[in-house]
Amino acid sequence: MTSGSFTPPQPLNTAVLFLVFNRLDTTKKVFEAIREATPPRLYIAADGARETKAGEAEKVTDVRDFILQNIDWKCDIKTLFKEENLGCKYAVSGAIDWFFENEEMGIILEDDCLPSQSFFWFCEAMLEKYKADTRIFLVSGYNKQNEWKPNVNDYFYSNFGGIWGWASWRRAWDKYDMGMNLLEKYIDAQGFEHLLGKKEGLIRRSLIEGSYKKGINSWAYPWALTRHFNNGLACVPSKSLIKNVGFGVDATHTTNMEDDGVDHHEITFPVKTNPFYFPDRDYDCLFVAPKSLLQRVSSILKKVFG
Repeated sequence: MTSGSFTPPQPLNTAVLFLVFNRLDTTKKVFEAIREATPPRLYIAADGARETKAGEAEKVTDVRDFILQNIDWKCDIKTLFKEENLGCKYAVSGAIDWFFENEEMGIILEDDCLPSQSFFWFCEAMLEKYKADTRIFLVSGYNKQNEWKPNVNDYFYSNFGGIWGWASWRRAWDKYDMGMNLLEKYIDAQGFEHLLGKKEGLIRRSLIEGSYKKGINSWAYPWALTRHFNNGLACVPSKSLIKNVGFGVDATHTTNMEDDGVDHHEITFPVKTNPFYFPDRDYDCLFVAPKSLLQRVSSILKKVFG
């Protein structure tokens, strides 16, 4: 449940890209949040069904029909509905390409990333503030620690951020390197170690290098590496504005994960500017750290006992 209440400071002016596929239950939850925010331009992108998955074509159709039949506010609607399945890497990155071909900046939500209402206005404020600031590549709605020093800043800077509910600009996405073509040179230059220090840098290198060698079907690792190559920072809210509601067997990449214990909160406006342009090293080290036994037990207990 969202903590706190929120009154929008003004009507939302920013476009939203909604990435969906075959999960009607989570799609409905995220769509209701979008519907409440009433963005003036809504882009809907959906990959095609997999021929090897019986009954998936019907699920994909149900998701698309539900959205189109329930847009009941005044907005411009654009759709990118694939007939064939491209997979997560190409379908999502292609949809984001399409989005930024039409928009200078905007908000991106997947069908399992449930936002609070203030998420939309936080993104809009950050997009406007940093639209010409090439140090900032990403506005994240997700805070992996749930809350992080909320009494110090409304937001902070990170080398990571998170793509479970985010926003960005055409100027940043234009640098997207799907092939991770500079990875070997970056490793040779000890880029990960310079970014995070030796211990955490090696953890991060192992994750991204492993995904590259295994050919993991993900658009997100190349996007993360693009930001690392360019020293691109993320703005992260001190309280998470996104709750992932997609953990479980129907997920693409979180099938074996427990609920991460992160909720979606509301924040107050106006957002106070953070004047110190450096990544929070402590947060970044925790971001890449393996989940501790205590965290895993706590997550299980929370799931069982609420």
